[in-house]
Order: sequence, then C-alpha cells, then structure tokens
Amino acid sequence: MSAVLGKGSPEALEVTEAARQAEWQYPSFVAGLFMGRVRQDLVFPCPEQPEDDRRAGDAFLAELDAFLKAQVDPDEIDRTGELPASVIQGLVRLGCFGMKIPKEYGGLGLSQANYARVLTLLGSHCASTAVWLSAHQSIGAPQPLMLFGTEEQKRAYLPRLAQGTISAFALTEPGVGSDPANMLTTATPIEGGELYLLNGEKLWCTNGPVADVVVVMARTPSVMAGGKERKQITAFIVEKAMPGVEAVHRCEFMGLKGIQNGVLRFTNVRVPKGNIIWGPGLGLKLALVTLNAGRIAIPAASVGGAKRCLQIVRGWAKERKQWGGPIGKHEAVAAKIGEMAAATFAMDAMVTITSALVDRKSIDIRLEAAIAKLYCSEAAWRIVDDTLQIRGGRGYETAASLRGRGEPGIGVERMLRDSRINLIIEGTSQIMRLFIAREALDAHMRLVGELLSPHGAPAKKLAAALRAIIHYAVWYPRQWLFWSGWPRYAHLHPRLAGHMRFVERTSHRLARALFHGAVRHQTRLAYRQQLLGRLVDVGAELFAMVAACSRAQALIRLQPSEQSPVELADVFCRQARRRVDSALRLAGDNEDRAVYQIAQDVLGGRYEWLEEGIV
Repeated sequence: MSAVLGKGSPEALEVTEAARQAEWQYPSFVAGLFMGRVRQDLVFPCPEQPEDDRRAGDAFLAELDAFLKAQVDPDEIDRTGELPASVIQGLVRLGCFGMKIPKEYGGLGLSQANYARVLTLLGSHCASTAVWLSAHQSIGAPQPLMLFGTEEQKRAYLPRLAQGTISAFALTEPGVGSDPANMLTTATPIEGGELYLLNGEKLWCTNGPVADVVVVMARTPSVMAGGKERKQITAFIVEKAMPGVEAVHRCEFMGLKGIQNGVLRFTNVRVPKGNIIWGPGLGLKLALVTLNAGRIAIPAASVGGAKRCLQIVRGWAKERKQWGGPIGKHEAVAAKIGEMAAATFAMDAMVTITSALVDRKSIDIRLEAAIAKLYCSEAAWRIVDDTLQIRGGRGYETAASLRGRGEPGIGVERMLRDSRINLIIEGTSQIMRLFIAREALDAHMRLVGELLSPHGAPAKKLAAALRAIIHYAVWYPRQWLFWSGWPRYAHLHPRLAGHMRFVERTSHRLARALFHGAVRHQTRLAYRQQLLGRLVDVGAELFAMVAACSRAQALIRLQPSEQSPVELADVFCRQARRRVDSALRLAGDNEDRAVYQIAQDVLGGRYEWLEEGIV
C-alpha cells in the first residue's frame, strides 16, 4: 500500500492505482467530509441494529462469553505460545469459524454488527484467540470467496471453512511489503492454461502454518495495454495438501504469542485454473477490497481491549490508596481515566456506526473502515499504555508473577504487547494515512487527473480543464459561503448540536486545505506525507466526533433520564476540537522541511557523533 501515495517507483504507483476501486457506486459519509459536505442523512439518526438481529447476536455472545471464561486462559496461551486443541475444537462447535459465512453454506450468517460485537468480546479477553478467528474470517479465504468466488468455488470451500478448516491469506513477501510491482511469487500457465505452476515464498501469513486453505497472490504473465506492459497479479486458492506447499518457519513476536504466523513456500505447486478467484489480473484489487471489508475486525477488537482497560482502572483507582486517598481522586490520574472513558465511547460509536453502514449494503465504507482502523488502533494503544501507567509496577509485572505472590493476575503487560501490532497489521498507521489521503483526493483526481497526466492528449486536457473550471467555479465559493449556525442540528441535544456545527464548519476548512495543498504542490503532493497525514487526522477526528454525537443522541432518545452518553460525547468532542485546531495550524506552520533534512543527514552519517558512548 505504500505505493498508493509515496516515493514508490512509477511502475509501483501505476500497478497500485490500476488496482484501486476507481468507482464510487454508493455514497460515503467520510468522503463527503473531505469535500466539505456533511451527509446528516447517512448517520442521523444513528444506524440501529434490527431487534431480531440483536437478539440473535445476544444468544451467540452469551454462549461464547461462557466458553471464553471457562476454557480460554489468555495468560496460559501467552506463556505456552499455543492455542489448545480443546479451545479450537470448542470454537468450531460454537460455529466461530463460520460466523460470517451465509447459512446456506453451513455458516452462522452473522451480520457485520454482530460480528463486530463478537470481536469486541474476544478482544477484551484474549487477543490471540481474536486473531485466529479474524484472520480466518476477515482476511482469510471466506471473505474473498464470498465477495468474488464462483458458485462452484463457494460450494466447494465455504462449508469446509465454516466447519473448522482453517484458512489464511498470503500477500506479503520477504522483500516485498506494500510494493506489489516487485512481487516475486509467480504462477506460470502450463498445459494450455489449465494449470498454473506456483513458485515463491510468502512471509507473515497469519494462520499460515496451520491453514489447510490459503489464498495466494502471485504474478501471472503480463499483458499489453496501450502499448505498455502491465503486470498481472492473480489470486489463487491453494490447498496445503497440494504437493510443493510447505510451512517452513513459524514466526515469534513481541505479543500475540498464541497466534500461528509464518513463512509459506511454494515449489512447483500445480494449481488448477478453476482455483483462480475473480479472474486473472484481479488479485491486487481483490486484496484491497478484501482488506477494506475485513478492516473492521481490528477496531472492533481494539474497542474490546479499551473497555477491559477501563474496567481494570476503575477497580484499581478506587482500591489503591496513596497520599491520603484513592488514586482516582488525584487529578493527574483522574484526567487519564476521564480521557480513556471518553475515547472508548467514541471508538465504540465509530465501530457501531461503521458496522451498521456495512450491513446497509448501500454505503461505500472504504474510508470509514480505514479511519476506524487507524483511529481505534492508535487510541487503544494510548489507553492500554495509560492503564499500565495507572497500575504502576503491577501493570509492568506479569499476571503469573502477580498470582505467584497472592495478587489478582491482571495481565496489563500482556495486553500492551498484544495491542502494539494493531498499528502495523493490515496497513501501518503511516500507510493508512496515505491510503485515506488518496481516497479523499479521488473526487479532485477524477476532475484534474487528465490535466496532470504527462501522456494526455491536448484535446482531452482541454476538455478536462473546462470541466474543472465549471466545477470549481461553483464548489470553491461554497467552501467559504455557507451557514453552520442555528437552526442547523437543532434536533440534537444542545451540547451535541454545537459540536456538529463545528464539524460542519471544519469540514469546509478541511476541504479548502486539501484543495489548496493539491493546487500548490500538484503532483508533488504525494511527497508531502506530513501534510497529508495531518489533514487525514482532521478527517478522522471529525468522523469520531460525528459518531460520538450520533450514538449519544440515540442512547438518550432511548433513555432520556440518563445523560451520561452526552457527557462522554461532549468531553470527547471538546478534546477532539483542540486536536483538530492544532493539526490545521500545523498544516501551514511547521518544521517539516527541517526535520526531513535532519533525517537525511542522519542517514548520511553527519550525526554519528550522537551515537558515541554506547556499546
């Protein structure tokens, strides 16, 4: 994904750009935010889960909750590095490996809303177990098969996958992370194209060492398009039983000790043509769409971890006494707890709303899912770090050591280690910001892309220029001339209405900043990653504010006497507004160039003297 916006090669940029979802078939709330438009109708009233669907989710969650408490010991899994066979068998019996697979193929057919609730529950208890299931369900074979598989493929594989056949997704390679143009794994057609000979090695395949079915991305023969060679990446269903498939290494990590992640090697594996998913050359697009759909798993699990942290500090801050009273009464600690509660509420609202939008099937959620992943993973990391700080030495001590000396075994240090990976997997925070920036710029790129293309024909450039002039003659003044005061949002609680008016004003300000950056830097905007990152952060904060306000309004409508949701949303929005103002100020007044130059000097050895005095 680094090739989406970055200093990748022109070839890498071209390959990734060709694999993007270029069309926007459905509206997107977040895409509108970046263009100065707040689509109230998409998020107000808060999208609610149908009652019958909620009841079905409640029943499944009750079973799973009882199983986790009785059978799954996260600290023992962390110690041994293994998910016990009895746990896996129990999860199979519950139907956990078929949660999202439709009932007609033997799965549970859970909605996205219920699936997110399951991941929240798992994330609150055992991150390793959550990864086993989400890697199989969200990015493993079920998701691409459900989205793009033929009916024959679905009937051949989905029932097996629902019944516990474990799957994985193989994209990353030892020398290739986010740059698909340099993929080395190849699939060469033989026997008239009826078979493909697969050769290569894949790294960091979650579930890979134990998976029986793997979706593998491989280079297939290039095609010529417009007189130029276009590299093709194709997705194949590969079974472990095929000769030449082997797991050659299981990776060990700082956290998530119980997951199975490793290196898969493919040596002259004969894969039938019928095992291609979607079609030749569509593998990278399949990967991107699959990641879009599966990204909600990480924020949902992050919400579970944040809620568990809040539970831990609530008990500890009342129990632990220092300097004459409970530590929760001291302002420095209380400030952390208040921020944790407000952020957890916003995270939960963001996941709830995004999941509901997925279930609607009439909203394009690629930006909503990406922002939820970025925002929730970073917020959860801050929350677990604050939890460790509040617990002090007991936060740094292992659960086993705590139990060994007679105290409750609360594994905060394990939670810290487990949560850190969420800022890396399925798109690092840096890559997510670039991905979001590219999608946010899409409306502009569709208008001026032809103008910026060095290969565009003069007639096409002229037509594109006329379209752009007409569009911006209307659009740009609207970013300055608008009304965001009363009675806008008068239907909301007064404390929420003021924040929504801020969102609307700032949406226009964000749209102007993005447009000005594009005009000023043009094709060089791809290299202004700090600027783009700040603008993405503004959009993320605005979406989080909207989610918090929408959810709070829905909750007080159900129970008008309970004002705590409004109080949480209000505090969160006040803090978010300060972060937004800071990010927008830094967009125009910063030290980016100086910092970049120092980094280059470090790499050039100019500051080697700083490294003196070490081993």
